[in-house]
Amino acid sequence: MIALRLDPRLAARVDPSDVVQDVLAEADRRLDRYVRKRPLPFYPWLRQLAVDRLADQHRRHLRAGRRSVAREEQEPWSLPDASAAELMDRLLAPGDSPSAAVRKDEVRDRVRAALEAMAEQEREVLILRYLEQLSAREVGAVLGITEAAAKKRALRALLRLRELLKDLAPGGET
Repeated sequence: MIALRLDPRLAARVDPSDVVQDVLAEADRRLDRYVRKRPLPFYPWLRQLAVDRLADQHRRHLRAGRRSVAREEQEPWSLPDASAAELMDRLLAPGDSPSAAVRKDEVRDRVRAALEAMAEQEREVLILRYLEQLSAREVGAVLGITEAAAKKRALRALLRLRELLKDLAPGGET
């Protein structure tokens, strides 16, 4: 989750394992309060700590004075290559033949482009559900919506992705 969401421009400055270590230290400091109040199920609570720590890292490095990463060339939103491949593997049916494996390699860029073309809300629900492998209930907790609403959003996002990729399948159907 950390490596997936870490801005690629920070790769040389911030190691995801350092962020994970910071998150776990923060969770340890806040655990007593969490146990008393239980504001969220555990995973969404821990995940929120990670999101907060990532936001801190982004603020610190993307808005850092004269050596700011923000002064470097801006790139549009993009999944890291490994994350795009993993999401594609999870969303596409597994192929048994070598040609199916080659086809998966060929469509990786198209899948990434389709994900980048999607609205943030659509992309987020797919990432939560299929990359972070959260249940619909956990997705709902993270997004502050009901489990049923999370399921509907995931379905709509999959349908949108299917529409964007319809020309990849034989006969134009996915």
